Amino acid sequence: MQVYTNISELPVFKRAVITIGTFDGVHLGHRQIIRQLIEEAVAVDGTPVLITFFPHPKQVVASHKKPIFILNSPNEKYSLLHEAGIKHIVVVTFNKSFAEQTAGDYIEHFLVNKFHPHTIIIGYDHRFGNNREGDYQLLEKEAPRFGYKVKEIPEHILRDSAISSTRVREALLAGDIITANDLLGYPYFFSGTVVEGNKLGRTIGYPTANLQIIDEQKLIPANGVYAVEVAIENDDQNYNGMMNIGTRPTVDGSKRAIEVNIFDFDETIYGSSLQVKIKKRLRDEVKFSGLDALKEQLAKDKVAAGG
Repeated sequence: MQVYTNISELPVFKRAVITIGTFDGVHLGHRQIIRQLIEEAVAVDGTPVLITFFPHPKQVVASHKKPIFILNSPNEKYSLLHEAGIKHIVVVTFNKSFAEQTAGDYIEHFLVNKFHPHTIIIGYDHRFGNNREGDYQLLEKEAPRFGYKVKEIPEHILRDSAISSTRVREALLAGDIITANDLLGYPYFFSGTVVEGNKLGRTIGYPTANLQIIDEQKLIPANGVYAVEVAIENDDQNYNGMMNIGTRPTVDGSKRAIEVNIFDFDETIYGSSLQVKIKKRLRDEVKFSGLDALKEQLAKDKVAAGG
């Protein structure tokens, strides 16, 4: 897999077949688009090229200033795209000047001059250029002039793609892991660095790895207790575990924290990176009457999580 971040130094792709999008989550809707991209490239003996953006365009052009939480960090996205069969990923820096170029400049100076496309695969509702003035019809109109072909992504695939990213975020924020994972086609995951906590878990028989999330824009699911699978840096084994996201009300916590109890594991891993895959939600975070009641519930949670 090649990831190109400097569009001024791109190679000449053999009969480039390109598609463009944010592809946040690389969910099942996206994978249908990727399959079409690869099939079209095979049909013309060309090279499938996926063009994506960093940062997320909404972070640049959104009229509101609400934070935009992403489903994948850039490296996570590239890895998922590679797994889906993409070998050439072009990452375009999305800034104000890029957003404000005219639709004509976008076609001629960006798409044509940079990629020399044989085929552009795009949705009928794709908009580009300043004030979103460019559309599928303009690409079709300019095709004879620049010598490329335009192929439309079917509406039902676009509808699935557009809905899924939003639905994944909504499901995760509601703690509905089953729906989120079904839409993604894989268990939702995030990575963090193990930092020191208050070590209370160890005193009650459930030591936890306290995680500091590596990417602050990464979407973290709703507070609650979850069954997880954990991969530890420099350890080839994966471990089952249970995770609490929340404020730890039983011990009068106030700051949101992420704590993972890793089953059948008892090593000091401060400073290590952990990847946590979320398998299912076990329950809401609850304030118990005391540590004994908490320990009793944690024993039940461990069984439910496969420990």
